[in-house]
Amino acid sequence: MNFLAHIYLSGNNDLIKIGNFMADGIRGNDYLSFPDEVKKGILLHRHIDTFTDAHPIYRKSKHRLHKKYGHYSGVIMDILYDHFLAKNWKNYSDEKLNDYVDNFYKSLVDNYVVLTEKTKTMMPYMMDQNWLTSYETIAGIEKILFQMDYRTKHRANMQEAIVELQDFYQEFEIEFVAFFQELIKYCQDLINNL
Repeated sequence: MNFLAHIYLSGNNDLIKIGNFMADGIRGNDYLSFPDEVKKGILLHRHIDTFTDAHPIYRKSKHRLHKKYGHYSGVIMDILYDHFLAKNWKNYSDEKLNDYVDNFYKSLVDNYVVLTEKTKTMMPYMMDQNWLTSYETIAGIEKILFQMDYRTKHRANMQEAIVELQDFYQEFEIEFVAFFQELIKYCQDLINNL
């Protein structure tokens, strides 16, 4: 799962959302230095990643990309699944995607003091280019994949995965919907126990 899914799966608590959002940059026990709700978000993120990586539906989706993209197939799949969340947002939330994203950006600004340096550096670009709503379109996904590939010095040509997305669009979407229902339930149960 990529940024949008991690934020969505955090429920309604802004600090849990923020912890979940920035967790990739927090290693080992470094999470212990954050406020309790941010810690919950970081731990939730780790549980989501473990659940996702081991899930047979996600693995089936990712397998379509593995031969061509190798190690990066999981990174690409996370972004493609965020596309299906954004595209089908009305099935998961009563709040419009633009409003939801704007509220999240506001919570980042309001809680700036708890953000990691990496998050503070990334924030202006993310907000200016509105990454979270760009997931909704194939053109937006292609741009995100190109930017990610650029940061890896074009090792995988990730933006080319748009071809696989279009070739297997229906299969990916069906798999996402089935998988995400299970992941939502898993996260709802988990948040209460963290």
